[in-house]
Amino acid sequence: MSKKALLLINPRSRQGKKQFKLAVDILHELDFELVVIPCNHPQEIPEIINQQADNVDLVIIGGGDGTLNLAVDSLVTHNLPLGILPMGTANDLARTLGIPLGIKEACQVIASGKVDDIDLGWVNGKYFFNVASLGLSVKITENLSYQAKRRWGTLAYLITAIKVIRNSIPFEVEIIIGDTSVSVKTIQVAVGNGCYYGGGMAVAKDAKINDQRLDLYSLELENWWQIFPLIWTLPQGGHDILPWVRTLQAYPSQSIIIKSPKPLTINTDGELTVTTPATFKVIPQALRVFISN
Repeated sequence: MSKKALLLINPRSRQGKKQFKLAVDILHELDFELVVIPCNHPQEIPEIINQQADNVDLVIIGGGDGTLNLAVDSLVTHNLPLGILPMGTANDLARTLGIPLGIKEACQVIASGKVDDIDLGWVNGKYFFNVASLGLSVKITENLSYQAKRRWGTLAYLITAIKVIRNSIPFEVEIIIGDTSVSVKTIQVAVGNGCYYGGGMAVAKDAKINDQRLDLYSLELENWWQIFPLIWTLPQGGHDILPWVRTLQAYPSQSIIIKSPKPLTINTDGELTVTTPATFKVIPQALRVFISN
């Protein structure tokens, strides 16, 4: 594969500014021909990819899961393979793919040239890698500051969750899969495509990013103390054993539809992007990504 690559590094990611020059130097040493476009704000990433798509053979992105989510639609449109330099706070997609967190090692993964076709989630026209969710996770995203992520890393997610969960009020949604419909009161509904989200929590204990399956869970708590078992079960994906957690699955022939009395914001990989009513699908083998051997 040719090594002409568009390099985009989010300067607002946790390690973006610090690791930018190092990444450029290492990639040059590995014989990449780089097209480096200044990116002053991560929201510019989709348009830069659209502008440069015909000039490069792959795109290398330095940032976290939110940065990658901003890029994914343009990558799919132009059928460009993705190289990942984990520079964010959680780096859940890198964790899912077994990509080392060290920049030198991550560059070497891309240079090795091994690619895999991964599934993507899709909701209302927006692709996502890891998880799309509504409820508690949206409030966490709204309250999770850039400064907190830089200072506390993945602990910032837990700290913010503790702050917002006390004020979380259950809301009503209807979940439809095929001919099955259920109405629930919940504080969060999450629909997962990959393995990890939120700093290493597992979507489901057997979830994979190429299993052609969406995993849904709904947190239907009735008492405040029920949150404590979740602290132990969510990281390993074992929350399905709790009676107040509903779990469902959907495959390529099925859609998940979520309706609510009023529009609710949906978080895709840490970015607030679309609203209910929402239709979710899994798109098998939708994107080529450089992975570890």
